[in-house]
Amino acid sequence: MKFQHVIFLKMPYTGLSFTSIDCGTPENSSYTDQTTGLNYVSDSAFTENGVSNTISLEYTTDTIEKQFWNLRSFPEGDKNGYTLKPSQGKGTKYLIRARFMYGNYDGKVTVPAFDLYLGANKWGSVKVDNESTTTTMEIIHIPPSDYVFVCLVNTGYGTPFISALELRPLLNSTYAPVQAAILYRRMDVGSKSNKSIRYKDDGYDRIWAPFNFPNRKEISTSLTIDANLKKTFQPPSSVMATAMAPGNATSRSFVFFISPDNPTDDYYVYMHFAEVEKLKANESREFNIYENGELWKNVPTISPAYLYTMTASSTYPVRGETIDYELYQTDTSTRQPILNALEVYIARNFSESQTDELEVGAMMNIKSKYGVKKNWQGDPCAPIAYMWEGLNCTFNGSDPARIISLNLSSSGLTGDLTSYISDLTWLQFLDVSNNSLTGSVPDFMSKLKFLKVLDLRGNNLTGSVPVDLIERSNTGSLLLRSFIFSS
Repeated sequence: MKFQHVIFLKMPYTGLSFTSIDCGTPENSSYTDQTTGLNYVSDSAFTENGVSNTISLEYTTDTIEKQFWNLRSFPEGDKNGYTLKPSQGKGTKYLIRARFMYGNYDGKVTVPAFDLYLGANKWGSVKVDNESTTTTMEIIHIPPSDYVFVCLVNTGYGTPFISALELRPLLNSTYAPVQAAILYRRMDVGSKSNKSIRYKDDGYDRIWAPFNFPNRKEISTSLTIDANLKKTFQPPSSVMATAMAPGNATSRSFVFFISPDNPTDDYYVYMHFAEVEKLKANESREFNIYENGELWKNVPTISPAYLYTMTASSTYPVRGETIDYELYQTDTSTRQPILNALEVYIARNFSESQTDELEVGAMMNIKSKYGVKKNWQGDPCAPIAYMWEGLNCTFNGSDPARIISLNLSSSGLTGDLTSYISDLTWLQFLDVSNNSLTGSVPDFMSKLKFLKVLDLRGNNLTGSVPVDLIERSNTGSLLLRSFIFSS
């Protein structure tokens, strides 16, 4: 099988590694992106389904990143996707980014809509405005297992597709300690360019979109911000070197607001500040941050240091139809408040139970050993509506889902009975009938203490059945169907 062949690129700032996948490019191909210098690989090692496509020639321009020139569509099956196993393993916080451009690849001039899942939980709905626009979805998440599953689900509004998939490890100390945080906005405030900033300027490869508030004053410096100093959030120097202040020279207040798409969502806000003007000895820049008219909780008075970044962030989530912020100059300050960069995230409660980590690994190994030709994509058990074909699972609140039934009858299995089956410790029903399995029935089958039905018929197995299984069959606790015992 072609799983977990990952090419990594070392990050200069954190020592962690990137995974960059260009979906739909030819099998085993790779290239270096001219803008970022990042190495992108084909998605053929990470998915078994789908069709490679190329966007219409009229949309293949130098202004569109190369990752959008090709895509993979999934015209068959309700759930398809990607299985990644990055070298960092579980416990690592990732920025996971999925990118989409329709580009009229199918000639239908009809932009589809579909859902995107991360593991067992819905990440969001993919909506692309038209043929020429791109959509980028980002989420910050710590996967509960060594595997990262990104799946596309057909909701009946056209064929799902994807252009690029990227994993960027973050320091675990960054951003809100929630199960998942979806990017709402990331702004390079006061930018003098109409282009976004990302790697190599940003060591995490976050994408900073230029944004200028109306009727504000731009201030900037040509000097480096945070030279030789690596802080937790590490916004790039090129972003922090520009800022905005109130447009009216006498104004003591910098006001802006957020208009949530969903007023019931929980939002976390991160503001980044750096002094870009060399203040005189008798000058100072100090201000407080107010959220909906109240002093921002647990955030001290802001006094940005010259050429060094400081970050103020939400301690608690906020929600509402409109969320107002005011940076208000203190009485002792001689300079107006400024804002260099802004990030806003939406908290998501990923409460859907995923499959037990050991059993995920077991199923991946079973799939690989036998080359199972089924639509086995994403988490084996979850979400329940998209459980793998031939599986049945049990769910118990927030505990991991456990596999209790595995039906591989008539699945073209060859070779011996793999020991990976013994990792499915909750298994009650196992059917491997009508295949071409050889060898003996291994002793590890006796360790499956919950097993109630075992069907081995229609194979080329030899030797005797383990004594424990025969005894359990004789007492009626196990229904054994084999080349010796049949019923």
